[in-house]
Amino acid sequence: MGSHHGRLSIRKDPFGTTPEGVGVDVYTFSNGRVTVSMLTWGATIQRVETPDRRGRTENISLGFDNLPDYAELSPYFGATIGRYGNRIAKGQFSIDGNKYQIPVNDGENALHGGTLGFDKRVWKAKVVQTPSHVGVAFTYVSPDGEMGFPGTLTTTVTYTLDFDDDLRIDYHATVAGKPTIVNLTNHVYFNLAGEGSGSIEGHVLELNAPSYTPVDSGLIPTGEIAPVAGTPFDFRRPTAIGKRLRDDHPQLVIGRGYDHNFVLGGKADHDGLRFAGRFWEPDSGRTVSVRTAEPGAQFYSGNFLDGTFQGIGGKTYRQGDAFAFETQHFPDSPNQPNFPSTVLRPGQTYATRTIYSFGTK
Repeated sequence: MGSHHGRLSIRKDPFGTTPEGVGVDVYTFSNGRVTVSMLTWGATIQRVETPDRRGRTENISLGFDNLPDYAELSPYFGATIGRYGNRIAKGQFSIDGNKYQIPVNDGENALHGGTLGFDKRVWKAKVVQTPSHVGVAFTYVSPDGEMGFPGTLTTTVTYTLDFDDDLRIDYHATVAGKPTIVNLTNHVYFNLAGEGSGSIEGHVLELNAPSYTPVDSGLIPTGEIAPVAGTPFDFRRPTAIGKRLRDDHPQLVIGRGYDHNFVLGGKADHDGLRFAGRFWEPDSGRTVSVRTAEPGAQFYSGNFLDGTFQGIGGKTYRQGDAFAFETQHFPDSPNQPNFPSTVLRPGQTYATRTIYSFGTK
């Protein structure tokens, strides 16, 4: 594959200005085959351009071409999510007996860090370039009490592209003053046939997940870790996303499709990563494989895309027109003692990695 590549490149361009007068930039970096565009707004992946099996390049990531749409309309397209990815029941949690309240923004629950999460902040950006990879390190300092979270959290998320067509995301965070909870992820939406090209029900998915966490009517985990065997949640063998999407399974009814945390199986390899999942679009041949150090991943089948706005290519996104695959700790972990902990204390370092590998078959 290396012979197809040119050289590593990166450029910065202005993208817009917030109502407060803060400039937002777009960084575009490439290995000569795959090109990624990212905004300082929300440390957001705006575009991912990859070739199909015939060498024709398309943008496979959903997004917008202007800042006001990101600020007002975006369902987290491509954004870096924090302080807490996914849901916290009633926006409430306790650490060491101290109770905290996050603004609710998803029914009675807090989703993706509350009403003004990391996705709606302007991050500082620094170019990262070596002989083997190129990208951007984004940094945001969240003050004590922001969105109700305790402690001053300093977060750096570094996105780099290499000659193997791997987009690596390195998350790093420390907290000062008080312990807090952290669960960072990225909410990129993909359609491997090309952004705005229609339904992803024909995409084939393989998941390294022997179990998942069922949810209640508010999409909060019940606490159960349930086997996928014999259910529409079993993607251990490659299966079309749409094959069982309309099944009358109570969990699919609650989520209007797939919107569930999968518990990853197997052991980590020498670099601490596990294979999490692989998506394949048969017509274009495009694939994306995901490896992660995280214990879970939220698979979301685009159930709440409703055709109410136009995306980056002027196309309308409808239900099921994209998928998201958010590597993470489990939803509502602060309130679920049997889930892996998301508490970060002063003196500790939060460090985790996820890699999206693009290819064709």
